[in-house]
Amino acid sequence: MTLSTPTVSPARVFDPLAHKDDLTAFRAEVRAWLEAVVPADWQTRMTGADEADYVAFQRWWFAEMQKVGLATPHWPRDWGGADIGIRHQTIIFEEVARAGAPGPELFVISLYHLPATLFGHGSQAQRDRYLTGVKERGEVWCQGFSEPNAGSDLASLRTRAERRGDVYVVNGQKVWSSYGAFADYCLLLARTDFEAPKKQAGITYFILDMKAPGVTVRPIRQATGQSEFCEIFLDNVEIPVADRIGEENAGWMIAQSTLSAERGLIVFELSERMARAFDADLAEAKRTDAAWLKDDQLRREFTAAYSDMVTLRLMIRAMMQEVEADPHMGSATLPTYIKIHFSNILRRYTDFRVRIGGLAAQAQQPAVMGGGHQTGNAMHDFILSYAWSISGGTVEILKTVIAERVLGLPR
Repeated sequence: MTLSTPTVSPARVFDPLAHKDDLTAFRAEVRAWLEAVVPADWQTRMTGADEADYVAFQRWWFAEMQKVGLATPHWPRDWGGADIGIRHQTIIFEEVARAGAPGPELFVISLYHLPATLFGHGSQAQRDRYLTGVKERGEVWCQGFSEPNAGSDLASLRTRAERRGDVYVVNGQKVWSSYGAFADYCLLLARTDFEAPKKQAGITYFILDMKAPGVTVRPIRQATGQSEFCEIFLDNVEIPVADRIGEENAGWMIAQSTLSAERGLIVFELSERMARAFDADLAEAKRTDAAWLKDDQLRREFTAAYSDMVTLRLMIRAMMQEVEADPHMGSATLPTYIKIHFSNILRRYTDFRVRIGGLAAQAQQPAVMGGGHQTGNAMHDFILSYAWSISGGTVEILKTVIAERVLGLPR
């Protein structure tokens, strides 16, 4: 145990899922659990924390969520989840944001991207092994999609996988893999057919053991001072055929399922935290009679961003209702608009907070490890906001998708 690992002993046993047939009681139990278990000083503990303390804290929080069934409540019951619907998920995210609780960001790929991939495309053996690994052993996953020359244009990836008997031999490089330094496994895309008529057609999806011989991980120091992202170098790495997801050369289609996770529940939680930050900032400004409240232009900017945030939340709820009604066909276009809209609001609002904070907000301060996009460290949050404009498909690429596929405009 590290100095940053809390030792919380709740006065009673909590079981939110036992109340899932009564939404009011369910919310009350989630709120009571959060009040009992989230340390009031966790952001202080994590300010400037080193990697070891950060990982220990994240594992502690994941374990606490597991104890009450709130780490994987959105998973189907057959795979160890609770099969809860959109209304329950909304309550959880609202209460987590209200409590200012940490997010399990080290496990984001494990909890969202991995099941979104394996539920629809994995083999029974893969689901049994790897979903159980997340739920029971807290295994950490990363994503190996982007490459130095294939980020925005993911289909141009060059990492090569050649089949030799019962294994594929993989060579290449991946980049921008979040938490790759701590990952046990990686969702990997590699090219298996360089002669395919379309570049999307020759890509295959694999499960990569990050401890396999030939795997080298190098953290990338970011503008925020953190090293969330990593490069992954693959030098004659052998991946068993049994760890291929789906058919050979079907990886592009499967990857769309993976990326849908990024534009679904993940942005849902982030939007709830953003809404809470807006309300908290406004309440604090009123309490302190902040100078920006007397500035016409700043008030207009805040009001415009606040209105856009409310619209975003409505869009996300509409998207989740579509998905709940039809998990396979729902929300074909809304996720794209939501991704662009969230990126825009996040950047505008964090920029606004830097400007109203004056010179003090621009001073370099230690980051809150695991604090997400609203840490209260204005400059850090502003710099980090640009990451969301890139991850999961850049805003520029998504605007092109809307122009060509939604509006039918010529190239």
